[in-house]
Amino acid sequence: MPNLDYRTAGESHGRALTALIEGMPAGVAIDLAFINAELTRRQGGYGRGGRMKIEHDEATILSGLRRGVTIGSPIAIQINNRDFRIDEAPPIHRPRPGHADLAGSLKWLSTDCRETLERASARETAARVAAGALSRCLLREFGIDVVGYVVQVHDVLAIVHRNMDVSELRFMRDGNEAYCPDPVAAARMIDAIRQAKVDKDTLGGIVEVQVRGHPPGLGSCMRWQDKLDGRLMQAVGSVQAIKAVEIGLGFVTASRRGSDVHDAIDYDPTQRSTPTLGFTRRSNNAGGLEGGMTNAQPIVVRAAMKPISTLLQGMDSVNLVTKAPERSDYERSDVCSVPAASVVVENVVAFEVARAFLEKVAGDTLHEVRASYDSYLAAARNLSKSSIM
Repeated sequence: MPNLDYRTAGESHGRALTALIEGMPAGVAIDLAFINAELTRRQGGYGRGGRMKIEHDEATILSGLRRGVTIGSPIAIQINNRDFRIDEAPPIHRPRPGHADLAGSLKWLSTDCRETLERASARETAARVAAGALSRCLLREFGIDVVGYVVQVHDVLAIVHRNMDVSELRFMRDGNEAYCPDPVAAARMIDAIRQAKVDKDTLGGIVEVQVRGHPPGLGSCMRWQDKLDGRLMQAVGSVQAIKAVEIGLGFVTASRRGSDVHDAIDYDPTQRSTPTLGFTRRSNNAGGLEGGMTNAQPIVVRAAMKPISTLLQGMDSVNLVTKAPERSDYERSDVCSVPAASVVVENVVAFEVARAFLEKVAGDTLHEVRASYDSYLAAARNLSKSSIM
């Protein structure tokens, strides 16, 4: 059984976006309506531009299923683009500061930034959301839940109680176009985005994702490549416009003493039947990860998104053909896509957790994975009896 993995293909104005997922065990019921709902959420959020009024993202699963259930073969998902004018789209000779335009033109030796921006575009994240949403059909089978939301836009900060029930968090988040569980902050975020549009500017922000219901022991400390915190940071950091990723307290830990950072451990026998196996914490500053492995506390990941690099007012740049100073080109874009980014990061995190889960409790079929999972939890609950030391 190969490790769970996925690849994406497609350009912003190409015929379609494609995700190829390999390593999903047979027997998992795929909720296509859920995948499409996540694609719709990604298209929404206050501050989105005209492109999202054209597109209506919908996943078509081309392979890997029979009667809606995985059969163990690679799963191909296609999302058609209504705006597929890549061959007719005009060349871009004036690179946008902050975008991949100039770096890509120098890398691939072209004065036309179009050839880079078509793949570098955040339109590619639709395929990542589809792959992540599909992986959550597996996580659901084991009671593992993932929720993402916005905690900051520009200088507007939300107050979010992390111990809130996931269903309540999701309900509060879905109650506004900022995708923020704090309705007061959400209204101020929307006002800030509206003003940025008037100013022909763009805004960034911070999104947060929580994972709950997962077992301890996902990831590993044996090879640096297998540390789950590092894998999550790489996966999230590769999302377009994400410039920083932190787990738990993150950068705040640098300014605190150890006694104020590390999470004291207790044992509660009444929690023995839960994924925590009875081991509880008085805090979760580690964000659910220690030594590159889950400790069964909620995984908490935050990501900082820079402002979109395509500004209506343009910025100082250089014409790659003439080398003369000019204002950067404008491509149809968003004023703020932080809400949409929260959907992308949520599903990227979900896929990485699903990958680590299948590494820990592998199997060619869902039945085998469930048996492996149950066996692991049973052994972990009887740690003192099963220990070989």
